[in-house]
Amino acid sequence: MHLTTLNDYRIVSTNDFSEVRQKISNNQNGLFALRPFKSGDVIALFSAGTISATPTYLTVQVGENKHITLQPEFLQYINHSCDPNVFFNTTTFELIALKDLQKDDELSFFYPSTEWKMDQPFDCYCGASCCQGKIQGAFYLSKEALSKYRLTDFIQQQLANKYSMSKSA
Repeated sequence: MHLTTLNDYRIVSTNDFSEVRQKISNNQNGLFALRPFKSGDVIALFSAGTISATPTYLTVQVGENKHITLQPEFLQYINHSCDPNVFFNTTTFELIALKDLQKDDELSFFYPSTEWKMDQPFDCYCGASCCQGKIQGAFYLSKEALSKYRLTDFIQQQLANKYSMSKSA
């Protein structure tokens, strides 16, 4: 999503490639690019701040019972979209551009690309033509819906397990 006008936001923090901005009308934070990126570019490396067995609103799932908080911490402000422009590769711990990004574009990722069953499902209002509606994790979406997205190795394995079990049942 391209930033309408900087006057709609206040700057919360800045780093070398992005800025956390807070929308004045609703106080929602988002992460915005400070420079262009090409599709396929590694935007940033990340690591696990903390590791827990259960999901929370701020974690990214990297394994069966393994959920991490993101470091650097400002990456937690990348919001959901059903038409994402970045991807968290939880195998290589790289944030990757899925599309060409321009300066001031808000970074967004598809939450079910990393989450099997989310702690806090929500109704999505991203406005994308491919909007999935209720976002609760990859487990709840059809194979067809998920085929349109880049998914982490963990989510791909979970799907393979789910569909191999359904064939044997």
